[in-house]
Amino acid sequence: MSTQPTRGIDDAGAADHPSRSDGFVRGVSGVIGGPLGDHAVALDRPAGRESRFWTAARIVLALVCLTLALHWVQKSPCQDGAWQNNVQYTRFCYTDVLALYYAERLNEGAVPYRDHPVEYPVLTGYFMGALGLPVHALGENDPGINQGQWFYNLNALVLGALAVATVAVILALRRRRPWDAALFALAPALMVTATVNWDLLAIGLAAFGLFAWARSRPLLAGVLLGLAGAAKMWPLFIFWPILLLALRAGRLRAALTAIGAALVSLVAVNLPVAVPYRENWDRFFELNSTRPIDWGTLWYIGRYLDGKVGSANPADLGPFEWLNVNIPALNTLSYALFGMACLGVAALGLLAPRRPRLAQLAFLVVAAFLIFSKVWSQQFVLWLLPLVVLARPRWGAFLAWQVAEVCYFAAFYGELLGASTSKPVFPEGVFVLAATLRLTTVVVLCVLVVREILRPEHDPVRATYADDPDGGPLDGAPDAPWLDRWRRRPTAPAEPAPLPA
Repeated sequence: MSTQPTRGIDDAGAADHPSRSDGFVRGVSGVIGGPLGDHAVALDRPAGRESRFWTAARIVLALVCLTLALHWVQKSPCQDGAWQNNVQYTRFCYTDVLALYYAERLNEGAVPYRDHPVEYPVLTGYFMGALGLPVHALGENDPGINQGQWFYNLNALVLGALAVATVAVILALRRRRPWDAALFALAPALMVTATVNWDLLAIGLAAFGLFAWARSRPLLAGVLLGLAGAAKMWPLFIFWPILLLALRAGRLRAALTAIGAALVSLVAVNLPVAVPYRENWDRFFELNSTRPIDWGTLWYIGRYLDGKVGSANPADLGPFEWLNVNIPALNTLSYALFGMACLGVAALGLLAPRRPRLAQLAFLVVAAFLIFSKVWSQQFVLWLLPLVVLARPRWGAFLAWQVAEVCYFAAFYGELLGASTSKPVFPEGVFVLAATLRLTTVVVLCVLVVREILRPEHDPVRATYADDPDGGPLDGAPDAPWLDRWRRRPTAPAEPAPLPA
């Protein structure tokens, strides 16, 4: 018989088994004989005390290595850089990592930002240079090597290590729920997008930052999350849930320490480029402020609908097409909707019957950013992967979302091929349908997370842990007195009924 876990003994107690606790997995497990039986005791022992070599954690780590190996094979047709006859689209193997080795002039020995503007935040540019310049130097000494292929494979190795490290962090955060990490390890989206860009750099740093916060080290957490934000901007959004939850728990000092450390790390990383090479450093911000509506976004779906229900007169622009022409208005509306969503998350975080878990609010904030953003690249799915695993480790809705992401991935490459050859691969409505399915499944995940915040008895993580295993200095803390006083505010007494005449 299981007992309610106690704060501070996360390594004790029986591990959770999805075939018993997850309705979807329990149903599917009937194909292989049903849920894990009582005699399968090796994996039922507390974490770290299993008697067999193939423990749950080692199996999950092996699975993510297998997924990354399959990803490398899937990208292999593009590794030589000889992209003839649109092979990068017909074989679904395009990657920015290889394309930008030449576009950013790394093959010429150009130093990012100093010699060439870079369209990414500075830590990603540093990362490109740190791997690309040694490859160029090696190619100078040995002209026989394929520099682009060496650069891609070196990046694949480092980014793959960061993906494995992310899984290890999830395992460390969920010692009683090791199979949760299998959601990340086996994600089809990871298999097809792992090295499309450098997103795993920010994901790995953000995972370590969340781990530092969970271990009540806010200073280190702030530094790591700040560095992650210097690679891709989205990890900085995690500070909003941290601030909200700290306010509710009355422990603002930890949150402000983390935010301050993040600001210092951001400034320290950006200053060496922003001061001497301001114009090249500003390329990232300029590009994002001037980009029109991109493929697959909410706004792109709206543009398609404009053409279906709008005026027959081409001069009459529909509302979404008008936004595509008036980019400052598009930017303002996109940011305003995201800001409203953040205010909604704040209300949820402060007014929910029980303080939400950090991962739940972090997932909602990052998902809201993607939903309302004018750019939603195929690899951005990786941003949500570790957050959804920590926020809602349920297989059913997760797999539905992953199917939608893979469908979008395939449709996206069809769209790229059609644009390259000027011969549509399929009707535009097919791509819009795939984008709509992706958007819908992300919204459904948000609704399910909100439901579990409002009804914490349905939260699978709270069924295993007493409070929030990612909460760090907030784990187990009661609500601040101000919140209790606010909730107990006396209401104005009703006016007495008039006496009968």
